[in-house]
Amino acid sequence: MIRSQNVLIKVACLFSLFSLSAYAHQYSPFAQFQMPSTMIAKIQFTNYKLGMWKLNKLHLDVAGVDIKNKSADVVINQAELSKLENLGFNVSVTMSTSLMRAPDSQYKNPDKIEHILQDFHSRYPDLTQLKVVGKSLQGRSIWAIKISEQAIAHNPAKPAVLFNGMHHAREVMGPEVALDIIETLLTNYGKDSKITHWVNSSEIWVLPMFNVDGNNIVWTNDNMWRKNARENYGVDINRNYPYAWGSCNGSSGNKSAQDYRGASAGSEPETQVMMNFVKEIRPVFDISYHSYSELVIYPMGCSGVHTQNADVVEKIGKEMGSQLGYTAGTAWETLYSVDGGDIDWMYAEYQVIPYVIEVNSRNEGFQPNFSKRKPTVELNRKAWQLILERLDGSGIHGSVSSNNKVVSDFNVKVQKKNGESYSDYMSYRGNADGTYNLILNPGDYRLTITGPTIETSVQETSVNQSRAQVNFEL
Repeated sequence: MIRSQNVLIKVACLFSLFSLSAYAHQYSPFAQFQMPSTMIAKIQFTNYKLGMWKLNKLHLDVAGVDIKNKSADVVINQAELSKLENLGFNVSVTMSTSLMRAPDSQYKNPDKIEHILQDFHSRYPDLTQLKVVGKSLQGRSIWAIKISEQAIAHNPAKPAVLFNGMHHAREVMGPEVALDIIETLLTNYGKDSKITHWVNSSEIWVLPMFNVDGNNIVWTNDNMWRKNARENYGVDINRNYPYAWGSCNGSSGNKSAQDYRGASAGSEPETQVMMNFVKEIRPVFDISYHSYSELVIYPMGCSGVHTQNADVVEKIGKEMGSQLGYTAGTAWETLYSVDGGDIDWMYAEYQVIPYVIEVNSRNEGFQPNFSKRKPTVELNRKAWQLILERLDGSGIHGSVSSNNKVVSDFNVKVQKKNGESYSDYMSYRGNADGTYNLILNPGDYRLTITGPTIETSVQETSVNQSRAQVNFEL
């Protein structure tokens, strides 16, 4: 129930409910299915995991969590507040959304992102390739930039990495981390030996702002808008990916819900843009930047499920969490079950090793003062640089060819030696350019190459602390 010291805040919230509701219905098309959110509330749990499980079943707008202090923030309206109280949640209003300012003007809208990327490309034409990877629902360009030596050309020998920001429109710090990655790499190239090596030896793709339509709504209509611009309700792009879509109560089929998964799997043009882009570049690693809660999240999203190669995926995730001082785990371990998310799809479809990093604490929220940018991006350099460093670590990479021609359709079955025998470890879908990249822990492995146009080939190899190269000429 509401604590007594929040009575005055509740009165203010009720007042803001009438004024904001009138404003929203007069000017905004986004309030047809749900009363506008008018407050941010804190829910205090006795048992964090059980409380989050119960909260997730309501499909409310969970803004962020504080695992250490067993609490969650929700963006709700008066009716939802009453529902939470009636269900016995320990809830206290912390702020009326009518008192919240628009984002600090130094954060970026889609036009500013485009301008900044074009400026980087003009200053570093040999190290960058600027690309429109697709269009949003409303026809805005979604931009990405590649950073690599001789960036204009694709080099199959170089592993690709993807960093992307802003699946959710109100999370304005994500693009700032992405822009800092670009700036740090380009301005230190030729000066810092590690950065120079990473740029020379890999293809680093950065997509700073994915949900461009939703971010436009943040700046022009509703600074708490989360979803894309589908009609008057929006779709949560990060619940719209085909893998496990709508399968484990990790999203909602209700259009008014903040985690509405869309009419069908992969229905949104933005989702299709990311899917096509990942298929094209086949990144070894991906980091998707979100806010807030100070978490490193790795697949899989549905309760009780882990990746095939969890010894690699989770180990790296925990290393990043340790570097950042963030909690690391799957979504169901740290928050709640999630289905239709990008990192699950990337992993399942192309065996990308992907992560969500939730930057900033609940004290900073979605849209902290811009003065928080510097410490946030500087801290997060530890994680993305760990990923780039890991590309040179233990693993196997190589190419598959037949009669001196690239084999574009093949699979790699990976078995790991345990004692005197090999046991199944994971499967990997080969890249269209005939290459494969496996991040593995040290050990002995057997690789089996299969494909519709080639004869099966088997090779055994040992993996030490650096990448081993194993080419197959069939």
